[in-house]
Amino acid sequence: MESYIEYSEEVLEGRKKGKAMVALESTIISHGMPYPQNVQTAREVEDIIRNGGAVPATIAILDGKIKIGLSHEELEYLGQASDVIKASRRDIPYILAAGKNGATTVAATMILAELADIPVFVTGGIGGVHRGAEETMDISADLEELARTNVAVVCAGAKSILNIGLTLEYLETKGVPVLGYQTESLPAFYTRNSPYNVNYQMDTCEEIASLLKTKWELGLAGGVVVANPIPEKDAMEENEMSSIIESALQEAEERNITGKETTPFLLGKVKELTGGKSLIANIALVKNNAQVGAEIAVKYETMKTTYV
Repeated sequence: MESYIEYSEEVLEGRKKGKAMVALESTIISHGMPYPQNVQTAREVEDIIRNGGAVPATIAILDGKIKIGLSHEELEYLGQASDVIKASRRDIPYILAAGKNGATTVAATMILAELADIPVFVTGGIGGVHRGAEETMDISADLEELARTNVAVVCAGAKSILNIGLTLEYLETKGVPVLGYQTESLPAFYTRNSPYNVNYQMDTCEEIASLLKTKWELGLAGGVVVANPIPEKDAMEENEMSSIIESALQEAEERNITGKETTPFLLGKVKELTGGKSLIANIALVKNNAQVGAEIAVKYETMKTTYV
């Protein structure tokens, strides 16, 4: 395994000191935001995690090597390069064997975080069941990964371009707990609420860390969704977003955009139709998730150490 993985100096040093780690994905850098906001946001998110007492580990595949933690130069490269494959579970073996570059999705980041023994992962929003999946079977690999991989995913809920009701049904079938951090309503990425409720509201990071420890000590495999609403001052209005998303979905259908190209297209279209407000909201919610994720990771590491 070690022949496939390289750790940054910061991650190695953090390990020696027994510090908590927080995994970060790289698709948001390569495919989720434009340059230079992508690199600037990535650096600011890493700093938030450091300030929270944990070590950030941004994950990517570069030149056929799994990177756990990236240098400034590697972040800059990912932010501008055009030869970076959007990597999910199915893509990892090819990218490694062919010596190529890959930016990890939620699913791929979970896999590689677990390989590196990092139990907490911060992202923007999880993928899920796409609208119309009854016919297309377009369901994100994120959900299957949550069913099998022992990593907690701190996010602003499911992306609002999805069928959120069916996404929750899928997670329930797979036994994945959906926790609301200080909320009973599942946030929908750009908005703080949706018509759907989480499984359990938890009001402190300590409660969440305790649940993670209990779940995994019992041998109940699989991840946990920690749904953390976007800050109120940065949230977008629900009705406005619903109308914009419907318009974006219609255009995607007309242009026959499917599969892994769907989400980048829809997010780009939403940005265009909101006059850039959605990008500002996206950055705000990722930073907010980083703050919560760092606290959960520190509490979890403390509990693990205390009770070993």
